[in-house]
Amino acid sequence: MEGIRGTQLMGTGSPVGGAAPLSGAWVREVIDALTSFRPALPNGTVPDGRAELIDQLRDLEDLKSAAAAAQARIAVSFDAAQRSAETNMGVPADERGRGVAAQIALARRESPAKGPRLLGLAKALVSEMPHTLAAVNTGQLNEWRATLLVKETACLSAEDRCAVDEELAADTGTFDGAGDKAIISAARAAAYRRDPRSVTQRASRAAAERHVSLRPAPDTMTYLTALLPVAQGVAVHAALTRHADTLRSTGDTRSRGQIMADALVERTTGTPGGITGVAIQLVMTDRMLFQGDSEPARLTGYGIVPAGWARNLLSGSSGNTKHGAGPGESEGGQELKLWLRRLFTAPGTGEVVAVDSRSRLFPAGLRRFIEARDDTCRTPYCDAPIRHFDHIIPWHDGGPTTLANGAGLCEACNHTKELPGWTAQTGAATTSPGTRHVLDIRTPTGHHYQSTAPPLPGTGPPDTAPSHSRRRRKLRHQAKALRYAHLTEFQVA
Repeated sequence: MEGIRGTQLMGTGSPVGGAAPLSGAWVREVIDALTSFRPALPNGTVPDGRAELIDQLRDLEDLKSAAAAAQARIAVSFDAAQRSAETNMGVPADERGRGVAAQIALARRESPAKGPRLLGLAKALVSEMPHTLAAVNTGQLNEWRATLLVKETACLSAEDRCAVDEELAADTGTFDGAGDKAIISAARAAAYRRDPRSVTQRASRAAAERHVSLRPAPDTMTYLTALLPVAQGVAVHAALTRHADTLRSTGDTRSRGQIMADALVERTTGTPGGITGVAIQLVMTDRMLFQGDSEPARLTGYGIVPAGWARNLLSGSSGNTKHGAGPGESEGGQELKLWLRRLFTAPGTGEVVAVDSRSRLFPAGLRRFIEARDDTCRTPYCDAPIRHFDHIIPWHDGGPTTLANGAGLCEACNHTKELPGWTAQTGAATTSPGTRHVLDIRTPTGHHYQSTAPPLPGTGPPDTAPSHSRRRRKLRHQAKALRYAHLTEFQVA
């Protein structure tokens, strides 16, 4: 295959111009063509070869945008079909379409929490912004920049949004060469000209969306983000800056950023070290804790952390503060209460031992087991924090309150799971000895998605440490092969 341009990528049954329905066979043909394609390295003396590679990159970018436009149209069609089916079944109007966004997100291998944004984007493009959709379809805009246009016009009525879409007319090349900021500025200006009152009200309502979020960062760090009104945000930053400048002027050797970060922690928690009476669930092996094993640990709500870092955290010498602390002490010299809770796991797989309960609600000990096992929401592609401890087979349907029948879910995924047509069950592999917990989720369309509980610390990948008997069999096989090869050579000679 010399290139990926022109008809070579289209296949025999391609839906040119959208005249024919998009078939799975044609999509597979395109995927196979892209998978088997290998770009030829151009000769340094032939500039046309290098230009061809750049052209191919642009063609693939156009293909990605066209695929995003097709996904938007398919999402809107699926929403309409789902609502039509529910209308025929007599579902009340205010309950139709529930769960559609989650199904769209799972099909796109995204978190169900992202589904409403994907469906909202699709509806806006197909129903109210035809010029923007046309620009995406031809590759003049990618999906992200179309999202920016939709977001900045979300406060407008359908009529005003159509007018802004026509005014900007992205399909005419209005945004050729424009970056994200230029697109946002143009959309904001056009929206304000159409309906300044709505834009102003949107700004005033934004204060209600203030929140604080936490997400992992590399090297056992984390991003603590606060979305604040501009006045409060500037005031907080100014106060931290003044504090840092004051300490720096007195000879503090920390950088300004370090002082600001330490001051934020101290003023929020009320302690210099930042650790107060908060439970931090650190999952590790006994070998790592007592024997210096290098197996990494897992910090609930963050993820995998190095073994040395985990031991230093327990000893109070993590090295990320100004002054050192002794074992079992916080930065301010206060004694920390350390509790060790033993979790017994199955050899090899790391599946925690089951605990049974006859109550409807999961008791505290069992919730800790589930949280240690699942780490984050068990819905595929969703890594939100666990908020609900759910019965996979509902309790009212006879589902037991056991570790095998429990799953940690975020609030949104737990509510979605209870919608009509959604079912969940433990995977077949869960009942087999030596396997990790499997959750199988089925959507109303019959599609199913599986998630396997992450391996706990101390669980190595399969077949990384072959047994002595397997090693001996391998050596015997190699010896026989060598003897046979030697005998063959002797007979030929």
